[in-house]
Amino acid sequence: MPTTKLHDLIALAQEPSSSRRRELLRGVTDLFFTAADPRATSEMSLFDDIMTQLAGEMEEAVRIELAQRIGGAEPAPVGLVRTLAQDASIAVASPVLQNSTALTDEDLLSVAQTRGQDHLRAISRRAVVSEAVSEVIVKRGDDVTVGALLANEGARLSRETHEAVIDRAAENPALQEAVITRQSLPIDLLNEMYFIVEARLRDRILARNAELDPAALDAALAVGRKQVAARDGTLPPDYEDAERAIRVMKARGAITPPVLASMLRNGETTRFLVALCELADIDFHTARRILERHELDALSIVCKAADFDRSLYLTFAVLILDREDNAMGRAREYGALYEALPREAAQRTIRFWRLRRQTGDVAAA
Repeated sequence: MPTTKLHDLIALAQEPSSSRRRELLRGVTDLFFTAADPRATSEMSLFDDIMTQLAGEMEEAVRIELAQRIGGAEPAPVGLVRTLAQDASIAVASPVLQNSTALTDEDLLSVAQTRGQDHLRAISRRAVVSEAVSEVIVKRGDDVTVGALLANEGARLSRETHEAVIDRAAENPALQEAVITRQSLPIDLLNEMYFIVEARLRDRILARNAELDPAALDAALAVGRKQVAARDGTLPPDYEDAERAIRVMKARGAITPPVLASMLRNGETTRFLVALCELADIDFHTARRILERHELDALSIVCKAADFDRSLYLTFAVLILDREDNAMGRAREYGALYEALPREAAQRTIRFWRLRRQTGDVAAA
């Protein structure tokens, strides 16, 4: 750094005039970007001290200008960058929060834990966001902030944080599309979203399943989710009796698709569900959810994966919709969807639903 120029700038620091001090700050900033070797420890420290001191005395417009210039600088004066990142004005903080590589995880965590949503969103848009920082953003962020984080594939989320996002999306429809659009979302958690999201988003889940490599599917199933059935609630009071009866029928080879239809028609709901679980190899809570919510598209996946005839699926659909207006019309509509559903996609999807059954069996053992 030219000694004469540095002395001139230091002399300007004694000026009480704000315009002269703005001139000083711009002059030091220009010197920083034109210095032969700003990485030299002594020079970087000097730049950092002067620029940080002056930035704290400047009005917002000047701080914004400085942040925009210094945000992408490599190397950057660390003290200044930290000061700008903590600035109450998001217009000042955003350029460095989004772009500066001088900020450490500790710096980002400090901002994320103490500042508001605008600061959290700026951090969420960084080229890389660590798992630790993402965890804090998910805990403190509102739906818009979490949506911004999920949209950034450079943001790394631990499995536990992904699970927290899934739980949150169950209560916040605004987050659901952002969740299922995220390419790095574990595929088993994507499938857990099936019973949460609306129909158009369900189709996207099935499309992802159809594209899934078998090896990736096996790996996803091996990971599983902790406490898979934690929110499913208690079993119905007649469950044990129904299970015993179905066990006897199974031993006699008497559990057939027509028998299932008869159970449903006669109002033997728990027996029907237990038998359906046996034939389709899914867990009771998933089957009950399908029946209670009239999830006919989900039922089509179960029936297609189990290789039931279309006529049997339509019988189930009409019986489930018995008290609804236009049951036959709706059943025909779902029948067309049943025909269009590839069995392979249904089988891949059902494997994730079976994960709940396997986990429940392990928990009960």
